[in-house]
Amino acid sequence: MRHFLFLFVFSISVSTIQSQTQPWQGKFEPIDNMIAPPNTYRNASGAPGKAYWQQRADYKIKATLDEKNNVLSGEETITYHNNSPDDLSYLWIQLEQNVNKKGNPDFGDAFGGVRNNMTTKQMQSLTRAIDFPAGYSIKYIKDNSGNNMKAFVNNTMMKVMLNQPLKSGESMSFSLAWSYPITDRSMFLLSREGYEYFPEDDNTVYLIAHWFPRMAVYNDTEGWQNQQFQRLGEFALEFGDYDVEITVPEDHIVASTGRLQNSESVLTKTQRQRLEQAENTFDKPLMIVTVDEAKANEKSKSTKSKTWRYTAKNVRDFAFASSRKFIWDAQAVQLETNKVMAMSFYPKEGLPVWSEESTKAVKAALEVYSEATFEYPYPVAISVNTSNIGMEFPMISFNGGRPRNGKISDNAKSGMIGTIIHEVGHNWFPMIVSSDERKWMWMDEGLNTFLHQRTVAERYPEFHSTEPKDIVPFMQGDKNILRPIMTTSDSELLTQFGNNFYQKPTVGLQMLRNSIIGPELFDQAFKEYANRWKYKHPNPGDLFRTLEDATATDLDWFFRGWFFTTDHVDMELTDVKWFKVYEEDLNIEDQQKKVTIAATGEGTEQKAKDFSSGPDMIKLSETPDQAYGGFLSRIDEDELRKQVSGKNIYEVTIKNMGGLVMPVKIEWVFKDGSKETDMLPADIWRRNEYQVTKTFLKDKEVEKVNLDPNFEFADTDMTNNNFPKVEEASQFDEFKNKKSD
Repeated sequence: MRHFLFLFVFSISVSTIQSQTQPWQGKFEPIDNMIAPPNTYRNASGAPGKAYWQQRADYKIKATLDEKNNVLSGEETITYHNNSPDDLSYLWIQLEQNVNKKGNPDFGDAFGGVRNNMTTKQMQSLTRAIDFPAGYSIKYIKDNSGNNMKAFVNNTMMKVMLNQPLKSGESMSFSLAWSYPITDRSMFLLSREGYEYFPEDDNTVYLIAHWFPRMAVYNDTEGWQNQQFQRLGEFALEFGDYDVEITVPEDHIVASTGRLQNSESVLTKTQRQRLEQAENTFDKPLMIVTVDEAKANEKSKSTKSKTWRYTAKNVRDFAFASSRKFIWDAQAVQLETNKVMAMSFYPKEGLPVWSEESTKAVKAALEVYSEATFEYPYPVAISVNTSNIGMEFPMISFNGGRPRNGKISDNAKSGMIGTIIHEVGHNWFPMIVSSDERKWMWMDEGLNTFLHQRTVAERYPEFHSTEPKDIVPFMQGDKNILRPIMTTSDSELLTQFGNNFYQKPTVGLQMLRNSIIGPELFDQAFKEYANRWKYKHPNPGDLFRTLEDATATDLDWFFRGWFFTTDHVDMELTDVKWFKVYEEDLNIEDQQKKVTIAATGEGTEQKAKDFSSGPDMIKLSETPDQAYGGFLSRIDEDELRKQVSGKNIYEVTIKNMGGLVMPVKIEWVFKDGSKETDMLPADIWRRNEYQVTKTFLKDKEVEKVNLDPNFEFADTDMTNNNFPKVEEASQFDEFKNKKSD
C-alpha cells in the first residue's frame, strides 16, 4: 500500500513538473525575509508590542509674518521627551525651508530639459536664472538654562549637540530663534507652501507650512530618521501639544491647525456671533466673513498687527494660512460622539464653486473616513483654496481648484472636490496613523486614496472614481523603468509616482476588499489596522501582518506580487474542452458521430475554436479494486453515472502570461442566455505558476466562457480572456466603419 501511494503521488508530481517548463519563482513563499522581523516593539500579528515606545515633542511658538518683506520669523521652545530605551547625546531637527536654497535638487528637468521652444517659466525652473533668497537664518539655540548649544547644519537637517546626555525616560527643553524668506509658490513645480500674489488687487495669500524647525523621528526600526528632504518624500514627525501665537497684519484672517483661544481679540462681535450660530447649523455652511466683507477688506492695508493664538493637542504638525482676501464659511458636522466644525477659506477668485462645494466635501470626508476607520478626533477640519496642488496638515489642508471667470468644467470641479476629500482624508493617514512619508509614500498616499475614492463613489456617484482598469496602462508600461510600490519615496520617477504610490495601492486594496477577502471581513481588518496604529508609527510589515491576522487569509502571495514586483495581470483563456459521458442506450446515433476517448482522459489532438463540433465523449469504465489501495469502501458507481448523465463537462486551461498570480473569475454564458460565475482562488497557481487546468460540471450547454468579466483584477489584455475568441476588428475594418458612419 505504501508503495502504491508513493507511485500515485510521484506520478502526479511528475505530471505537474512536466507541465511547468519555466522556472519556479516562489510566488507563494512567505515575505518574512522582505519585511522587518517582529520583535518586542512590533509583534507578529502586526500590532504594537508591549514594549512599543515612541518619542514626543511639545512646542511653544511665537511667529510674526512680515507682509512687506515676505519674511516669517519666530521663537520656539521645544520640550523633548525621550521615551526610548537609549540615552541620547544629540538631537536631529528638520529644516525643510533649506530645500529652497539654490543648488538643491528641483524638478525643473523632470519632464524634459532644454528644448528649441520653451516658456520663460520652464527656463527659470531649469536654470534658476532669477535667484531668490531662501532657507533659515538660525539666530540662536539655547538650553533651558540659557546656555548656547552647538549645532551643525547639513542642508535640511540640523544636529544639536546636548550639553549632557538625555537619559532614557527623561525630558528636556531648549529654545531657538529663526527666520526665513517665504517663497513664491509659482517658482516651484511641486510647491507645498509659500505665498500666492494677486496683482489685480495687490494682495497675497500666505500658506505657511514646514515653517518651524521641528524634531525628526527617533524610532525602534532605524534610530534617527534624518534622511534629507528632497521634495518628493514628505515627512516623518513626532506627536505633541502645540501652543502657537501668530502675529499678522490686523486686517488678515487666519485659518490654522488647532482651536482658536482668543476669538474676542481677533474676531469682530458679528463674526463671533456667526461662528456660534454655525456651531449649531448642520445642514449648510454659514458665512463668517462674507463676500462683500472680504472684497472691502482687500482695498486697504492695515499698518497695525494682531496676534492669533491657537492650541492643538496630540498632533504631529502645525500649519496655517493668512490673508485679508479670505471669505470664510463654516458648518457643524455631527459624528457619532464628536462634533466637528467643517470650514473653508477662499479668495473671491474661488467663487462660486468654493462656496457651493468646499465645506460640503469636507463634511463628506469626515463622515465616510470616520465610519471606515475611527472617528475624527479634532475640533475643526479646514479647506483653504490655493491656485494648484493639494497639501495636508493636521486639521487644515491647502487645496487647488479654481474657476476661470466664475466658470468651471465638470472635470475641473470633480478634480477640485476630489482634492479636498483627499487632503482632508490625510488627517487619518498619515496625520494620525503616522507612517513615515519620507520613506514609504505609498503608506499614506495609497491608503488615503483608497478611502478618498470610496468617498467619491459613495457621495459623488456622478464623478468617476478609481477602479482596477484605471491602472492597466501603467501596468503595461516599460518594465525597464517601472518600479515596485515598495520603492522609497525619493527613488520614484516624478512621471510615475502618482500611479505607483497613489493608484496602484488603491487598486490593490480594492481587489482585496471586493474580490479576494470580501467587503465585511476586509473592512474589519482595515479598521483594526487604523485603530492599532493611530497616534503611532507603523511600518509596511505592520500593515501586511494586520491584514492577514484580522482576516485569517494568507496574503503573502498578493503582497509579494503587487507590492514587491512590477509583474502585471494577464490571464489567457487558452482552451476550453467540452465533454459528455457516453451512454450505451441513449443518443447512440449522435454519440457515434463524436470522437470517443478513453477513461484515461486523453484529449483530442486538435484544439476546437468553438463549441460548434459538439462534445467529445468520455466512456466510463468500472474502477478496479487496486485503484482504491487499502481502502475498503467503494464509490457508488451507479450514483456517479446518474449524477453526470446528460451533464456537460468543461475542462478549462488558463495561462498566466503577465506573471502576477491572482484569483480567476470565470463567467459561463449558456445557450439560453443565462449566466453563472465560478471564482477560483489564487491558490490554484501554487504548484504551477504558469498554467492551470480545471474541470467543471454544468447542467446547461455553454455558448461562451469569459475570464474576469467585471474587470476586477486589472487584466492588461482582455482580448485573450474569451472562448470562443472574440476577433478584434482590423485597422481596415475600423477605417471602413468610420467612413460609413
